[in-house]
Amino acid sequence: MHPGMIYESECTKIVLEMKKILHIFSWIILMFPVLSYAQTDKLPADIVLSFEAGNAAELAKHFHTNVELIILEEEDVYSRSQAEQIIRKFFSEHKPSAFKVIFEGGKENSRYAIGSLDTSKARYRVYILMKKQDNTPLIHQLRIEEEEGNDQ
Repeated sequence: MHPGMIYESECTKIVLEMKKILHIFSWIILMFPVLSYAQTDKLPADIVLSFEAGNAAELAKHFHTNVELIILEEEDVYSRSQAEQIIRKFFSEHKPSAFKVIFEGGKENSRYAIGSLDTSKARYRVYILMKKQDNTPLIHQLRIEEEEGNDQ
């Protein structure tokens, strides 16, 4: 084997390794915005705390002008103030003791969250749909349903 051929094959290996490293690095760079978005665009803590405390006034601050509410068997679109009154009534009849976010997802301008709300009467599944308006996430739909197999 000619000495120049050995040198060329070593260079080829180095180039291939560098291409692999560059490929991996490129994927890291491409995924960084996705990962950082996923970490920063979570359900606002104020909403979680509002559910835990049963604070309808604080929760209503995150409502869009009109909110679709589905509370147990009642469903309609309400103004922010009407929705606040309905949530206040729900919280007074079902005193919250804990709220936990189970899943979050969505894309750029709309997000959703699924949570579990423990109350004095039962455990409820909470679905929240939020859309950004002027870069502020607002609740457009809020659904509260009794969890199946509720043994509270």
